[in-house]
Amino acid sequence: MSANWKRQFTWIAVLVVIVVALGYGFRPQPRLVDIATATRAPMQVTIEDEGKTRVIDHYIITAQVAGTTCRIDLNVGDKVAKHQVLVNINPLPSQALDPRAQAQAQAKVAAAKAALNAAQQNVGAARAEADLATKELQRLEPLAKQGHIAADQLDQAQAYKRSSDAALRSALFAVDVAKYELEAAQTALQYTGDSSFKVSDTVPVRAPIDGKILKLQHECEGVVARGEPLLEIGDTRSLEIATDVLSADAVQIQPGMEVVYERWGGEQPLSGQVLRVEPVGFTKVSALGVEEQRVLVISGITSDPQLWQTLGDGYRVESKFILWQQPDVLQVPLSALFRSGDQWALFVIESGRAKKRTVTVGQRNGLSAQILAGLAEGDRVITHPDDSIEDGVRVKRR
Repeated sequence: MSANWKRQFTWIAVLVVIVVALGYGFRPQPRLVDIATATRAPMQVTIEDEGKTRVIDHYIITAQVAGTTCRIDLNVGDKVAKHQVLVNINPLPSQALDPRAQAQAQAKVAAAKAALNAAQQNVGAARAEADLATKELQRLEPLAKQGHIAADQLDQAQAYKRSSDAALRSALFAVDVAKYELEAAQTALQYTGDSSFKVSDTVPVRAPIDGKILKLQHECEGVVARGEPLLEIGDTRSLEIATDVLSADAVQIQPGMEVVYERWGGEQPLSGQVLRVEPVGFTKVSALGVEEQRVLVISGITSDPQLWQTLGDGYRVESKFILWQQPDVLQVPLSALFRSGDQWALFVIESGRAKKRTVTVGQRNGLSAQILAGLAEGDRVITHPDDSIEDGVRVKRR
């Protein structure tokens, strides 16, 4: 009896072991998943696109009279001073005897005088605007230090001052150009109306501003017509950045927003501010052959000029417009989120199992999402969850 009991017990034990082994072998295995941790860190929401530098104020030097020019002994990049003679033109003899040309020259003088008067009036308006912007900024700066106003209000005041200063600078530049245009028109009238001039007389073409040669349109000796472009001058110390962005992105960009310029060739990024968003868009074909509506966003560099003095006209930069930023944000990878009805949800790992949890999402960028509610710092979440991940399923780090 004892032997039979022992034999039965042995068989029962073997069967139990087999059943346990089979149950363990056929039970669902944990799903291998990628895991990330909810952390607090700085976060930015940005729009990035390629931009180009351009001289804010530039001037195209044209021939004042029809004639023959000598070779222009200047190269692109050469510095020129205001009133410096750039090239001499030998007027055509027949031009001095042409009554029609004389009438045109007189009309140009009258138009140049009117343009100069308008430019001088614009300077007064621009100076008043710049003074107002300066006073407004001086009033807000102490309030900002005491925390009585929002930071974006101070940013807008700074942008307003910067744009008004730029407008004043452009207005002063316009006066210089208008004076030059008047002198050029008077010179043309003098040589057109003076029948006693000699063929050997020359008309000097002078620089209207201090700057650098940006382009040479007529470098060699030859015949030129009145008004034909000869060269282009600009001040490369005064640059702005023109960035074309998608029209859907442009509506999110406002004057005063911070800009960071990267991959421009220097050792460190440059900072700047949005000056204006142009109100007119244009169609551009992308590298994939898709037509896109794009808008130019004009911004100015606020970094120390010593850092970017090697930049010139038409240089490439990567503009990063900062739409929103915070120094301490609870965030998770964007790949952890998915839609559950009309809400955002994710899977949190609790005791080795995936637990579906609804969360409130704030700002998002291309990599991370701000979590406003439903998650705590240090919680582990599943990234890139597939259809096999369900609430309560066992999971294991891949």
